[in-house]
Amino acid sequence: MDAPVAIVGGGISGLSTAYYLAKAGIPSTLIEARPRLGGVIQTEHIEGCVIEGGPDSFLSMKPAAMELIGELGLAGEVIGSNDHLRVTYVWKGGRLLPLPDGLQLMVPTKLVPLLTTRLLSWRTKLHMGMELFHPPGRHAEDQSVADFVASHYGAEAVDYLAEPLLSGIYGGSPSALSITSVLPRFVELEAKYGSLTKGVLAGLKANKAEAKRLPLFRTLKSGLGQMVSALTERLEGHATVLHQRAEAVERTGGGFRIRLEDGWLECAQLVLASEAHNAATLARSLDGRLADLLGGVPYSSSMTVALGFPDSAFPKPLKGFGFLVPKRERRRLVACTWVGTKFSHRVPSGTTLLRCFLGGMDDGAILSAGDDAVIAAVVDELHDIVGFRAAPAFSRIFRWPRSMAQYTVGHPARLAEIEARTAAIAGFQLAGNAYTGIGIPDCIRMGKQAAETIAKVLCPV
Repeated sequence: MDAPVAIVGGGISGLSTAYYLAKAGIPSTLIEARPRLGGVIQTEHIEGCVIEGGPDSFLSMKPAAMELIGELGLAGEVIGSNDHLRVTYVWKGGRLLPLPDGLQLMVPTKLVPLLTTRLLSWRTKLHMGMELFHPPGRHAEDQSVADFVASHYGAEAVDYLAEPLLSGIYGGSPSALSITSVLPRFVELEAKYGSLTKGVLAGLKANKAEAKRLPLFRTLKSGLGQMVSALTERLEGHATVLHQRAEAVERTGGGFRIRLEDGWLECAQLVLASEAHNAATLARSLDGRLADLLGGVPYSSSMTVALGFPDSAFPKPLKGFGFLVPKRERRRLVACTWVGTKFSHRVPSGTTLLRCFLGGMDDGAILSAGDDAVIAAVVDELHDIVGFRAAPAFSRIFRWPRSMAQYTVGHPARLAEIEARTAAIAGFQLAGNAYTGIGIPDCIRMGKQAAETIAKVLCPV
């Protein structure tokens, strides 16, 4: 068996690579160990609810996802987050306290909400106000998000703003994450303006019309699984899907060969679109140093727990998008989303759906706990935090071991060497969330770039 292009990994990165190859008239073979495609994108429908096991949306400001969705004929299914209802709470000292209005990640842009919030001390508020005088400049070396944010807004801003916000996105610690890789815009703002607040305010002023027009998040009405299904349908007749585990990769005179569970597959072009730790195993025979670099990308494990309740279980309607639990206050819950408030069309009338998040770099062990123990722990914490006493009408647990790449301090240098060594292997490419972005649009962009590079080789016109 042989193919012009083999793609290892059937998540959104691999699917996007195969799709854009098909558009260029290039057939491919997509190899995925799981019995389904989509990776961490997994949508289920229970009791009339749209339940996302992995990501529930993507950032509107990054165009690659919307471009692909439009090409798939799904633009009419796109919905935005209900930003007029967007309030995010933080659990602190036994209370849910709202993030100050106008906060852009951890950057304040409105004075009165900052002064009146009970989430931060007056010392921190003063520190955040004085940040307006932070001098411009660029750091010679990469540094942690924690050090960067603390230098602008103080340690409490790290503990109660940066840490819970980034735990919800990366499942990682701001003391380990690279500011250059995770928040590169903030690095540029510091270099230009000194003050992040000044820089963000200038950006908001320049893009005022665009900011009002676009919702923060977008998704598909019936779930992101719609995109996976549409991609799978488009690939019929253009890509062969093998649900097998790739066990090894070797160089051949004409390209590569991949050892699968039932034999070898030869290909001229190879794309590894799996997690970096899996790619490391396969790349070992191609470049030992590259394998070491890939294997050195840390990954966090996560768990999503969906719980459905009748509205009557709550003494009053839940307001806002949900809450975050800082590490200093954390037992097991990292965050929780009120699904019906964040997105319309996801929850039927009379039902309240909560999406709870556990795991991360500090609590990967939770993934090995049994379903009953997980549900009991989550419900117990929700009772304390939200203030209700009821058992869920239904539940669903999704486990994602070693699924979220961590862009730790030094990632830019590691990435530069990964890219240089990958480029030195003719016909070989990498795609996925371990490199230049963890979100759905980032992975789609990398898949498209891989396909375009291959097309230039196989279809030089």
